[in-house]
Amino acid sequence: MRARLSWLGAIPHVFITALMVVVMVDMLVGVFLRYVMTWLSASFDLPSIRFFWVEEVGEWSLAWLTFIGAALGIRRGTHFAVHILVERFPVPVRRAVFAAHCLLIVAFGTLVAVYGWQVAELNSQSFSPALVLNLRWLYLSSVAGGVLMVVYGLIALSDVVAGRGHWGQLSGGST
Repeated sequence: MRARLSWLGAIPHVFITALMVVVMVDMLVGVFLRYVMTWLSASFDLPSIRFFWVEEVGEWSLAWLTFIGAALGIRRGTHFAVHILVERFPVPVRRAVFAAHCLLIVAFGTLVAVYGWQVAELNSQSFSPALVLNLRWLYLSSVAGGVLMVVYGLIALSDVVAGRGHWGQLSGGST
């Protein structure tokens, strides 16, 4: 069963990679349109090219990258932690600290998802000016990120309880 569902874990990584490519291409297109095409239009008295959509593509991509990336950081355990203090605790206290940490992540992800959903619903009748896309899709990035934070927080909590992975290195050494 776990092998059949392993492809699900790759979806956020593929999505982030695709968004990174979109952002890089968007930036290059934006620079080209702003500096080269604007100059060509002015020099040869051609109609100007509207490129305001470039900013919106970047904004939307950044929102999705931020929330999905934050969730992936939780799964990888790369977010802020005070290891020098926690490493000095006895194993049961260390395990309790990590469990509380995971529960806080789950609570935070829940708040982000719930309030993100409310904001998405509030803006469901609004559209972006350049791309004319429903703003609900922009704010659903927080819902997707929050849900992933909850899922990854629960996975991390199960790792702490079972003593697995980077969360489970509770017997000594660095965590």
